[in-house]
Amino acid sequence: MKRIIADIHTHTIASGHAYGTIREMAQAAGEKGLEVLGFAEHAPGIPGTVHPFYFLNLEVIPQTLYGVRLIHGSEVNILSDGTLSLEERYLQRLDYAVAGIHLTCYEDAGRERNTANVIACMRHEKVKLISHPDDDATPLDYALLTEAALETGTALEVNNSSLVKNHRKNCVENYRTMLRLCREKGAPVIVSSDAHDPSWVGRFELAETLLEEENFPSELVLNTDRERLLTFLGM
Repeated sequence: MKRIIADIHTHTIASGHAYGTIREMAQAAGEKGLEVLGFAEHAPGIPGTVHPFYFLNLEVIPQTLYGVRLIHGSEVNILSDGTLSLEERYLQRLDYAVAGIHLTCYEDAGRERNTANVIACMRHEKVKLISHPDDDATPLDYALLTEAALETGTALEVNNSSLVKNHRKNCVENYRTMLRLCREKGAPVIVSSDAHDPSWVGRFELAETLLEEENFPSELVLNTDRERLLTFLGM
């Protein structure tokens, strides 16, 4: 598989439970040879995260640090009514949004309703990525998700941190199912570290192994090519 050159789902100390500054994360990305680094600070609903006002001042951050292009998103919670946890005026100031289910602000509604809620959030113009769709604590219908990903221009994530953790139910098999459907339908994915510390930036090893085992084509991994990724994000 081609080398992954971008990591667009990472968190700094601003998210409240992560441990690196923007500059520390960017330096780690530069040392790993990454070309693009995306920060996706948690939106309201996650304890200790930033006030949404944070997202109104992103333009003061340098566009490049340590030779790495910096882009700015937010990991926005998918709520139990199928809406997003960040107001529209803040969403519009982001380069992109990552939407995901977190059990701190979501109650499992069963496979059908969970899937419908994720797809509803996919339809928002700023949502470009669905984070860690892999946990049977909130089961999903991957056939419907991959179809919606193609329809809405949204990528499904292969989250390396999920593969490190042992509490995400049926994670590996869910990813295998998702990847096989994405390969069949030609739906793109993004591989992310979900780093919460500089030492984890650009860590994709387990995700890459899974992709190789599934013979997943590099051309469907958006963050193996800088221009393809930035075009997909609308930048």
